[in-house]
Amino acid sequence: METGNPHDTGTAGPRQPEQPAEAATTAAEAATTAAEAVTVGAPAAPGDEPRWIALPPGLLKVRRLMLVVWLGLLTLAAGLVPGLLAGPGWAAFALLPLAVTVWGWVMLERNWRSWRYAERSDDLLISRGVLWRQETVVPYGRMQLVEVTSGPVERHFGLASVQLHTAAAATDATIPGLVPAEAERLRDRLTELGEARSAGL
Repeated sequence: METGNPHDTGTAGPRQPEQPAEAATTAAEAATTAAEAVTVGAPAAPGDEPRWIALPPGLLKVRRLMLVVWLGLLTLAAGLVPGLLAGPGWAAFALLPLAVTVWGWVMLERNWRSWRYAERSDDLLISRGVLWRQETVVPYGRMQLVEVTSGPVERHFGLASVQLHTAAAATDATIPGLVPAEAERLRDRLTELGEARSAGL
């Protein structure tokens, strides 16, 4: 004969709410698994968000210096020559190149800020332009020559440019105003990636 406390039957009562909690946990795990399946099934996007690298400020300094030198001489000539030959009133012609200098000073900074580049897994992106935005995609496998150039002015200010030559002239590109160490690093990396992609084609 079985004996037991009649209250023992009530011990199962408090455990009943645990079933919805377990069901909720199971549903949450199923949802997580489904979400992971969707994520895995979606196309992977490594490198789709490029890490843009801006140009160093040395390029802006050089361009502004050249602007001041050339337009400063033009302003001086436009003020002195007419003023000496035709009278002091004609020296007002100097205001025109002076206004161009001020406008160019602002536009050079905007243009410098628009330049940037990004190294992705399969190609190099170069973006520039203020009014007309231009973005060039240079596939590593298409590169034929990568060289570092530096003119007299660039060498004086410690700058260099990277020139990219590809099979199609339309995809040739240049990254100006880089620090020589960065230019050499970029040249070596692009050359290595270009050779690897060309060998894999």
